[in-house]
Amino acid sequence: MERIVCFVLLVFGLLGASEGELQLGFYGESCPKAEKIVLDFVNSHIHNAPSLAAAFIRMHFHDCFVRGCDASVLLNSSSTAGEEPEKAGPPNLTLRGFDFIDRVKKVVEDECPGIVSCADILALVTRDSIVATGGPFWKVPTGRRDGVISRASETTSIPPPFANFTTLQTLFANQGLDLKDLVLLSGAHTIGVSHCSSISDRLYNFSGTGKQDPSLDTQYAQNLKRNKCTTPTDNTTKIEMDPGSRKTFDLSYYSLLLKRRGLFQSDAALTTNSLTLSFINQLLTGSLHDFFTHFAISMEKMGRINVKTASAGQIRTHCSLVNT
Repeated sequence: MERIVCFVLLVFGLLGASEGELQLGFYGESCPKAEKIVLDFVNSHIHNAPSLAAAFIRMHFHDCFVRGCDASVLLNSSSTAGEEPEKAGPPNLTLRGFDFIDRVKKVVEDECPGIVSCADILALVTRDSIVATGGPFWKVPTGRRDGVISRASETTSIPPPFANFTTLQTLFANQGLDLKDLVLLSGAHTIGVSHCSSISDRLYNFSGTGKQDPSLDTQYAQNLKRNKCTTPTDNTTKIEMDPGSRKTFDLSYYSLLLKRRGLFQSDAALTTNSLTLSFINQLLTGSLHDFFTHFAISMEKMGRINVKTASAGQIRTHCSLVNT
């Protein structure tokens, strides 16, 4: 009798784990073609706009830092009357690629209606687009469900480009991420672009001084002011986060940090702490493969932040709308 009881408890324990946790191949029975559909769509279309790879990893990051990885960043309307959704929050105004996610969702819905979450689709598209453009591979366990709450006011939990080290450490720790994760996830700045508005104060009015940030390499700053961000009010000009290497997922970003040429104040902040500076040097003395391996671990960790599983949330039919 005791053996039977133990067996029953074990079975229910396994069922609880399978229903309440992310797992590789979660849709193996309910929608076996799901992950291949996403991969095939990415491989067929990402090369038409390879810069979207950087956009997706940023979108995924911003999503996970607000209410966890629940696709709340994709919603077009707020859950609170009179408030705007996360999309309208200052950190998210330059996010792009929403239409791509919607198109992937439609193809998946055509195959398996109401089965695959938008949160999982965003996580898979992010990984697959990075791999397709030459970046690292990481495992994406699935089983996330979609959130129904989206508030612009909560986007303050997203690390801003002007954050100092203390702020970065706090915002990452709030999500269960450590200093190693901070350095590695910041490494995603090795691809993609930003806008002059993100660094105008750093170039023209750092901390209200009317001068440029003294931690920024003078030659680099002058080049930006002369050729890119020529006025403090430029809100449209795009600038490379990793000049000369923005299309290649490599270690160049970290090399620039040591030359005081990190674009954002948050980039430069990584060199102001002995532990993060030591890890940056460790990455630079290692191989690209080592970096990819470490980066993959941090991405997998980030992808699990406050996920909704089992009966939490819902599986949205349209990623921009909560099911009625």
